[in-house]
Amino acid sequence: MEIIELISRILGASVVFATPLIFTALGGVFSERSGVINIGLEGLMIMGAFVAIVSNLTFHSVFGAATPVVSLIIAMIVSAIFALVHAVASITFRADQVVSGVAINFLALGIGLFLTKQWYDKGQTDFIESPIYSSNVPLLNKIPIIGDMFFTGWYWTSYLAIAMAFLVWFIIFKTPFGLRLRSVGEHPMAADTNGINVYKMRYIGVMLSGAFGGLGGAVYALTVTHNFSHGTIVGQGFIALAAVIFGKWHPLGALGAAIFFGFAQSLSIVSSDIAFLENVPSVFMLIAPYVLTILALAGFIGRAEAPKSLGEAYVKGNR
Repeated sequence: MEIIELISRILGASVVFATPLIFTALGGVFSERSGVINIGLEGLMIMGAFVAIVSNLTFHSVFGAATPVVSLIIAMIVSAIFALVHAVASITFRADQVVSGVAINFLALGIGLFLTKQWYDKGQTDFIESPIYSSNVPLLNKIPIIGDMFFTGWYWTSYLAIAMAFLVWFIIFKTPFGLRLRSVGEHPMAADTNGINVYKMRYIGVMLSGAFGGLGGAVYALTVTHNFSHGTIVGQGFIALAAVIFGKWHPLGALGAAIFFGFAQSLSIVSSDIAFLENVPSVFMLIAPYVLTILALAGFIGRAEAPKSLGEAYVKGNR
């Protein structure tokens, strides 16, 4: 296999797995920049995957080719609403944010599996007929070398994820909304003194994490698995959370970390084409993403500075 073809395949596979992580990690950035820990990214992805698959199966005959887009939008809305459970518990009732996030993970999986059993009378849904297909970008895919690497066989959701990372960077660091969001995560008391509604901003941050997490789960289901079961989202949300930390709670840092973890997940697919990896047992390739996640955080987390009020409940008027 020629080197350009090999690089193109590795890059393509990496981006496929990185795309859901990018969306979910961006949601995590919104939540944690507002001061709310969101361990529940896994649950939000599960809910998004479940809703997207059910919506796709239900509305395939109604919306036709537009079904995947409709499914993504519905998944975002439902997951944003579902994230309110975490928001109410951790912001309004000041519950432990880690415990609340873990509860979200169990609740989402329980709801998904229960409804799947009730509606489909089995442990998994049917396979969808309208997945998201990969495609080539006209004209750009004809560019020598670059065309094969970046504009051939990618999903449109991958381009959207990369563009969204830059948009989120602009929103968080270049707009008044982003300044308010960061202020309630760094020093909520000072933000409150300056007339910023801390509770409102944190609710918005958590709901945005729900929308992006749901979008990430939906994209994973519609591009990779094409159905929903207990194993559809296995650890993806936790890897996305690791990308948030590894990326220093910065949208572009999260983008880079997600691509790195996406590459780790792609090893099980492309290893047979790489000479020094082709004889490595497949089980090692399957656990590689989780091992690399642990190693990355173990070597980096001490240098990553979280928002100063991350995880701290805020009581209005408590000076």
